[in-house]
Amino acid sequence: MPSAAAVDPQSGYCAVTRTFHSLRAPIPLPPPSPPLSFPAFAFSLLPSPLPAHAAFLDAATGEAVPFPAFLGQVRALATALRAQLHISRGDVAFVLAPPSLHIPVLYFALMAVGAVVSPANPALTTGELAHLAALSKPSVAFAVSSAAGKLPPGLSAVLLDSPRFLSFLHGPGDALAMDAAVIYQSDPAAILYSSGTTGSAKAVVLTHRNLMTTRVLPGPAPPDEVLMLTVPLFHVYGFVFCLRPVMAAQTLVLHTARRFDTRAVLAAVGRFRVTRLALAPPALLAIVRAAEDDKSVAASAATLQVVLCGGAALSPELIRRFSHKFPHVFVSQGYGLTETTAGFCRSIGVEESRRIGSVGRLSPGAEAKIIDPGTGDALPPGVPGELWVRGPFVMEGYLGDKESTSEILDSEGWLRTGDVCLIDKDGFLSVVDRLKEIIKYKGYQNWRTCFKRTQVSTKPQLLDTQTIRLASCRWHLS
Repeated sequence: MPSAAAVDPQSGYCAVTRTFHSLRAPIPLPPPSPPLSFPAFAFSLLPSPLPAHAAFLDAATGEAVPFPAFLGQVRALATALRAQLHISRGDVAFVLAPPSLHIPVLYFALMAVGAVVSPANPALTTGELAHLAALSKPSVAFAVSSAAGKLPPGLSAVLLDSPRFLSFLHGPGDALAMDAAVIYQSDPAAILYSSGTTGSAKAVVLTHRNLMTTRVLPGPAPPDEVLMLTVPLFHVYGFVFCLRPVMAAQTLVLHTARRFDTRAVLAAVGRFRVTRLALAPPALLAIVRAAEDDKSVAASAATLQVVLCGGAALSPELIRRFSHKFPHVFVSQGYGLTETTAGFCRSIGVEESRRIGSVGRLSPGAEAKIIDPGTGDALPPGVPGELWVRGPFVMEGYLGDKESTSEILDSEGWLRTGDVCLIDKDGFLSVVDRLKEIIKYKGYQNWRTCFKRTQVSTKPQLLDTQTIRLASCRWHLS
């Protein structure tokens, strides 16, 4: 890290190293060496006594899981995972299920015993799932009964909608079950699927420390802060947002319906007094259209303060249309990849969100370079080039694929994004183009078709969130 005097206080650019640095306050993280799992870290941040409000809410049924019950279920399931299923450190667990209140419990319990969570899209074909399983080599699967038939033959499966699994959640929980295994921060915690800078699926290994870096900025959170998540939990966007609110003792409302119904979502916003809504661009378009057709729609979102939009770039015109109908709500965008454990650049607050066309400033701990693809030289502010990024959020690598890992990640920890970007004199990053673009459909990546620029579907009012083929490797998000 260069001296503070060498870093421009406005852009974060250091002319000596030709590197952009985050100007945001660092997020407190533990020393990297001591053993510590992500769940243990997350739970250590919770106040004592535990808050009585809901940790998770089902938007469709209204069912709530308060924080004491959530921790109790995690401990009970972790105990069952070890004692009855004999799952231990390093075992990969394939997860094939739509969003539900069981999924966060499963994610935390698996990581707590040292297992590696590997969620996949339940709408994929049998062949596609077999390919992903061949990459991650799971020893066990957790699936809903409607999707279990597509699992590879011979893979042991636990049905999430079975009496057996429900008994795990309500069995005797042993707090020591989560401390029985020595789990290092550098151990794999999750394997998510990405196509990297090409169209072939790859298994992205994220560590426990990678997940710790997704912690929200420190500071007193409003007691009534409520986030609603409307994106799939197998995608890096939903995966991270499923974990992050626990660290801040905030309530997360899960959209568990198969399709995105605008009126149902806005009704849930009003019912549960949601303050932050996370969604993909087509969903934002659907909300805008509904508000333009019916003036009463905006009234149901009176508590809403921020829309967090990810999955693909938002057009300035769509943001203006949304702001016209919801003047009390600002749209926060950001940028990240599966390989960077979600977003490493984001807009924070009303003022930054007014930079339409930008995805914000570098997050705490992030370093970036803008590289001339032709010469390999690092470029100054205001000049477009390929974005390289480095920080504690960068993946460990692609599982079993050293060649692809070395192509995207160099020996100094710099990750080549493949995106053409520029960082201006105020430190705001804008995504200009792709060196090799892969078409986006409904905010997710279609790995079969190559195209020049990112595309966003603008047609559906009802969006099927389970028919996407493969999770995107890069996205825009707060």
